[in-house]
Amino acid sequence: MTTVFMAPAPAQVAARRENRSRLWWLLAAGWVAHVGLRLWLYRYHTGPVANPDETGYLLAARWLAGGPGADLTGSTFYQGGYPVLLVPIFWLTSDPVLAYRLVVVVGSMAAASAYPLAYLLLRRMGLGGRAALIAAFVAALSPALLVFSGLALTDAILPVLVLAWLVAVHDLVAYGSVRAGAAAGGLSAFAMAAHLRGTVVLAVCVLVVMVAAVRWRAVPQAVRRRALMSAVRRRMARPAVAALGSAGAVVAAGKALNGALAAALYPGGSRDLSGLLMSRLTTLDGQAWALSGAAGQLWYLIVGTWGLAGVGLAGAAALLVRRSAPFQHRVLAGTLLLTTLGVAYASSAALPDEHRVGNYVYGRYLASVAVAWTLAGLVVLLKGGRLAVVRHAAAAAGLTALTGGAAAWYAGDRLERYGFIAFDFPEVIFLTGDRDSLDLVAASMTALIMLACLIAAAFLTTRRTRLLVVGALALIDIAFTAWQAPAPPSGADWLPAPPPGRVAVDRRVKWNVWVPLAYRVSWTKIELYGGRPPEGACTAVVPYGALPPPGWAATGRGGAHMGWTTWSNGHCG
Repeated sequence: MTTVFMAPAPAQVAARRENRSRLWWLLAAGWVAHVGLRLWLYRYHTGPVANPDETGYLLAARWLAGGPGADLTGSTFYQGGYPVLLVPIFWLTSDPVLAYRLVVVVGSMAAASAYPLAYLLLRRMGLGGRAALIAAFVAALSPALLVFSGLALTDAILPVLVLAWLVAVHDLVAYGSVRAGAAAGGLSAFAMAAHLRGTVVLAVCVLVVMVAAVRWRAVPQAVRRRALMSAVRRRMARPAVAALGSAGAVVAAGKALNGALAAALYPGGSRDLSGLLMSRLTTLDGQAWALSGAAGQLWYLIVGTWGLAGVGLAGAAALLVRRSAPFQHRVLAGTLLLTTLGVAYASSAALPDEHRVGNYVYGRYLASVAVAWTLAGLVVLLKGGRLAVVRHAAAAAGLTALTGGAAAWYAGDRLERYGFIAFDFPEVIFLTGDRDSLDLVAASMTALIMLACLIAAAFLTTRRTRLLVVGALALIDIAFTAWQAPAPPSGADWLPAPPPGRVAVDRRVKWNVWVPLAYRVSWTKIELYGGRPPEGACTAVVPYGALPPPGWAATGRGGAHMGWTTWSNGHCG
């Protein structure tokens, strides 16, 4: 018997190459468009606005590049995974303004990379090529990818890191790919090196590898011979070894990096929250705090994605228990659910009571998974039947009410009495128009109205025209982007850099003055002192109203409303 192998016709091969080339050009063009949008959005940013977080990361990057550091003893420890990506910037320039502008460029490029990654993830979730391209482009406009991309924060890269990790996890489970295993392990370990939230990502990754390894050991019954069974199992063990090996290597490198940073920038130790965390984990009051805070974060996740995360959460839960669903899709749903719930609970448990509304309802910690949940919600709306769409929308509304109600019940009037920091609530302010307080009901209702518009677009169209859902989402995201559009800065710089020379800061000066100053002073490490300024210092930053000692003269900088002023040493040229 003769077997004839049919090779693809040259025309078919050429067409495939042309389609692939066109795809990559479209992805590249979309990436450039997203970079340009973010550079426009943050064109007026010349320095940190979210202190001390931004300054902590910038000082770490500058020190890693060989520049001056600072003494951040007693402050939150800002890990080195994100700053190490910024090191080349400080090799190029020591000017703090130019360096910050380049940080914005890096953040914009990272956030724009969510577009091709979202496309790859949507394709793996079963969406067609054209629909995936359009949906991924619009999903990359999500607030979680806009708000932080122009800031020097780990949050600028975490959403993209999570998307890349999910793609790798899917390929690890679906294909037993060694490269995917190495990527999944390495990315999860890097997330741990960048932020404590990454610890949850790494733990979930290890669990996924264990689950996959157990499944791989179930060799098909067709494989009868013992030698062949052994060979198949050895081959299937390689992805797990690659995942755990790369994770171990990156964890070790991350520990070394963070150890060096801790010794250099936190000589007296960083802020220790371990005792608080243990109390939260082992007492009923602590559990109430942690669980209610997690509920508040889930509420924010849902309303901050215009309800789509609620649809995605419901869809993932349904997929997880459906035995007929593809194994890799069930694992992906479980991975995202576990990561989300783990981050929400752990971050809430470790959060001290700072007498601000954000202690009870907060969106930043789950912003890392918000884009992934937006994609999950879109898949439900684009692929589900009409009845399924309505059921998932009802579940999303129920989750919104349940999580928001739990957070409000525990917090009580503290949501009104405690400080409302507008920076913590960009999406909520967009929904309510209130920059001074949190209105849970108004934010929930507005988000659900937006979701109802998306549901109507899905319900009133056929599956061929479901992309109207993406169009409706694009209108909402464009409105949010326009609302975020900055105005030109007005007024003089409130914290001008002092003249060259050694700079000393009186320990009575508040942190919100000297921490940003530590970044502005790019030529030397500022010195904290008590009593008289150290010998050889040229500028001293002191509380307003303090009288200069002999040899020093008041400069008139600062003011009573700022709480600080400076002295100049007459012995400096």
